Amino acid sequence: MYTERASRLPGAVVWTSSPSGDELDRVLPDGCMDLLWHEGRLLVAGPDTRAHLTGGVSGLWAGIRFPPGTAPALLGVPAHELRDRRVDLADLWPAAAVRRLTARVDAVGDPARGLEDLALRRTADTVPPDPLLTRLASALEAGRPAAATAGELGLSVRQLHRRSLAAFGYGPKTLARILRLRRALDLARAGVPFAETAARAGYADQPHLARDVRDLTGLSLGRLLARG
Repeated sequence: MYTERASRLPGAVVWTSSPSGDELDRVLPDGCMDLLWHEGRLLVAGPDTRAHLTGGVSGLWAGIRFPPGTAPALLGVPAHELRDRRVDLADLWPAAAVRRLTARVDAVGDPARGLEDLALRRTADTVPPDPLLTRLASALEAGRPAAATAGELGLSVRQLHRRSLAAFGYGPKTLARILRLRRALDLARAGVPFAETAARAGYADQPHLARDVRDLTGLSLGRLLARG
């Protein structure tokens, strides 16, 4: 069972999941990074470029999902170093500090709320994300072309690519492609016909949508929707 809610941290989402261990779940790329808790262990999920398959691990999972470009400032690690990876927080921060944080999360009794509290404290103690890259993420999420957005932000395409790697884990074109997928899935799940979904989400046509969905998720759009 999966549940989520808006976080007290603006733009973030707090979630819990209780897989049986026999299920094979598919976590779709979304441009985000997550701080995770599982059985007294803190982990980080980096930005994905393809669907991440999970399975064989039962028990309660909790997480806080950060908006695109915001987690690296909190973690102190460039996003591209965590691309397509799940790593222990102790591999990124001093082990003693992680033990203290884990004990603090466990003491709350609700690991999701404990993670949220941790993220809020960390946010108060760190420099905010680069506002320029926040504007980039917003522009790409709205469907603006990456090259045009670079010019609007006063950066060359090369400068934007370098800064995007650190903030998002990949260049702006890849981020734009992933955010376009999110727009398409939102439309299709709302019952919009596939051809209209393709046009409204920014694809050249319905076959372009079909190819992109299969490439990024490993499934056809119809099968993906059927799986929920």
